[in-house]
Amino acid sequence: MEVIRTVQVKLDVPDKRCEDLHQTKDQFLHCANTTAKWAWRHPDDYCITSKQKAEKALYERLRGETKLTANLVQKGIRRAIEATKSGVARLKKGENTSQPHFDAWSVVYDKRSATFHRDHVSLSTVNGRVECDYVIPNNPDGTPIGEYLLNEDYEFRMSTLQYDRHSESFYLHARMRRVEHDEQEQSTTPSSDVHQNVSRPEDAKHRTVLGVDLNVDGSLAVTSTGAFIGNANEMNHRRREFEKTRGSMQRTGTRSAHLAIQSMNDREHRWMQDKLHQASTQILEEARDRGCTHIAFENLTDIRKRMAGAKRFHAWAFRRLHQYVEYKAKMFGIEVEQVSPAYTSQRCSSCGFTHETNRRSKHQFACQKCAYELNADYNASKNIAWKLMKRLHSGQTSSSGGAPCQCALTSGTLNLNGEFHAYSITESEGESTDKPTA
Repeated sequence: MEVIRTVQVKLDVPDKRCEDLHQTKDQFLHCANTTAKWAWRHPDDYCITSKQKAEKALYERLRGETKLTANLVQKGIRRAIEATKSGVARLKKGENTSQPHFDAWSVVYDKRSATFHRDHVSLSTVNGRVECDYVIPNNPDGTPIGEYLLNEDYEFRMSTLQYDRHSESFYLHARMRRVEHDEQEQSTTPSSDVHQNVSRPEDAKHRTVLGVDLNVDGSLAVTSTGAFIGNANEMNHRRREFEKTRGSMQRTGTRSAHLAIQSMNDREHRWMQDKLHQASTQILEEARDRGCTHIAFENLTDIRKRMAGAKRFHAWAFRRLHQYVEYKAKMFGIEVEQVSPAYTSQRCSSCGFTHETNRRSKHQFACQKCAYELNADYNASKNIAWKLMKRLHSGQTSSSGGAPCQCALTSGTLNLNGEFHAYSITESEGESTDKPTA
């Protein structure tokens, strides 16, 4: 099980070497954009998505046009090929897209083009290596820097160097991989002792599922335990404000406006990522508090076509949230899976009756058969959990004929047979009143 964490750490770059990093970025993006232009041949021909073909055709040329090391040239080529692959995938789905273009300030480093240490990093540039100290807080305990960057249980992987134009600061987005105990001790530790404190789904006696419903407005995510997480309306408003300001600046057409737009894009992206990280942490905390072994999401494929009002921004946010939950859940042995979204908003989570008229309004569900009423998003999250419960039950066997599966609710668990078990003897289900408050 591979656990990856990304830590942002500010770099103390010598003043005389800042320009070397800026030139390195310019030449790195030149490699990426040159490759994208060469590989993107739509609509006249097939696009090239082979890294080997791209390197064979462009490597020598780009080495001659830049002062980059061989590794950085290869990284620039491969970045463009990956973007071309994504564009081809969108074309196959009938979506509009165009040739990839790179202008964001970033350079990709791995262990051949950078030497990572716990307190500093040595980076390859167009003018030799530059050593940069990390700006570490006085008390890093409890911070990502303390938990991952300074933790010997994590090793450095391929990382990205970025620049914040507003503060004129360089940041290293270091990818840290958890080193398994058997790797550290060269398999001298018995496998039964590895991660003995981490509970794994396959060892659990029961399977408890947390369902998560994602929304384009209202709460960003609603869980089957009745937690209303995040604020999609706030994200939409922030997005519109950024777009409005960008549009005003673009009309001026000046270079300073162009630089301000790039800086604004960076701030917007960091703000959105922070909100999604907060939401993913809350979802994971909800799962851990209720002893869940699985977290269920709707399948996000073609979500823009399926969900009314969903835009490219929402599709990006939903996928990124799912990715954050997935990699964070690995550390606690919780599995994250996707289920079919069919009829999750029309099915009654109490009696199973499915009909489009059950959805009384955008946020209210009322079953036409059993008169069960509750928040529509909460109802959908329970149906999402139910679908994964059913799949897990049918795919597993035990001495009793099937591994016990249950759905985590607000005050207890519900199994496939409809048996409700309260978390305490004083609690009851009481879900008909589970609606978000202002």
